[in-house]
Amino acid sequence: MNGVYDINDLVKVYEHSLNFLDQLVKHSDGRPNHLLDAQSLVWTLGGNPEKVVPPVKNKLDILAEKLLLPPKFLREIADLLEDKRQVIFQGPPGTGKTYVARELAECLAGDKDRVELVQFHPSYAYEDFVQGFRPTLKGDRAGFELRDGPLRDLAEAAEEEMWAAREENREPAKHFLIIDEINRGNLAKVFGELYFLLEYRGEENEMRLQYSDTGFSMPENLYIIGTMNTADRSIALVDAALRRRFYFVEFHPEKWPINGLLKEWLGKYASAMARVSDVVELANKKLSNKEAAIGPSYFMKKEGLDEEKLKRVWKYNVLPYIEEQLYGGTLKIEDFELDKLENEVKRASNESPQTEGDGEQGGSGETTAGNEGN
Repeated sequence: MNGVYDINDLVKVYEHSLNFLDQLVKHSDGRPNHLLDAQSLVWTLGGNPEKVVPPVKNKLDILAEKLLLPPKFLREIADLLEDKRQVIFQGPPGTGKTYVARELAECLAGDKDRVELVQFHPSYAYEDFVQGFRPTLKGDRAGFELRDGPLRDLAEAAEEEMWAAREENREPAKHFLIIDEINRGNLAKVFGELYFLLEYRGEENEMRLQYSDTGFSMPENLYIIGTMNTADRSIALVDAALRRRFYFVEFHPEKWPINGLLKEWLGKYASAMARVSDVVELANKKLSNKEAAIGPSYFMKKEGLDEEKLKRVWKYNVLPYIEEQLYGGTLKIEDFELDKLENEVKRASNESPQTEGDGEQGGSGETTAGNEGN
């Protein structure tokens, strides 16, 4: 080109290189952990991004791309599960707790048939969860029959898998029980003697269940993921005995890695609606109860997001939820009207000082670094 370069070509090269460095940071598990480190690594390997061999992706890396979450976050949860065998995802509604629990469980189990989901509620009992007598009708005679609940069924399947794996000299497949809204049940009554078995697993720690004369133990390859809605003020706190047996993973719109999830999703699937992340962030700042923040999942629709869907979601999902959280407080629901929030965001954007180089391009590196690889 005789030393003369087209500015559009240079912009494309810059954007390609920046995107490559972003991806390198995102999938590097902290090494390199920012763009300058990534750039140094590329130049050390020859200065050409095309010469850098991309890391081999494992199943958690692939799932992380699907969920738009950092691989580091999912690997950490997997490590917690291996340590205690049970974790609880806690946070406001709409933060993807149940969705991530199901996707992660199916990924680690390798087969969705080895994943069971139950939902706790105030009337859910030990007899529903573990084992108990149920009314039956045989012919014209009414009676009761001892039946196993989902915990006992899944434990039996996991134990059978353990025996098969020993005979075949391989690692046993994992089974997962997902307990949605775990803190809505009376946990002491629902779990019963399982409090002991959650902490002391294996055949050497058998116990007799309330309705059985045979021994029962919790298999090592049975994992539990619970979800807990921190915005529900009608439920009691989790008691200390259960809290000690679970790891607790935070899912909060203002904390890593959920804090950048909506912006990244909008950028990928609905770039014309990018302002929505700023509107949600402003609404959450106004809410006095941070445990009742608005989660990103309200807006992450499979069919995409447009103006009509945004107004519908805000009117029929977000505003009723906010109004419930404002009950008895000083804030007014009018302060959370969509138009009003959008105008505030627009004014704040117009009043913000513009520095040299600001614009629509070049923001990719800031998004990645600011959200620790999200």
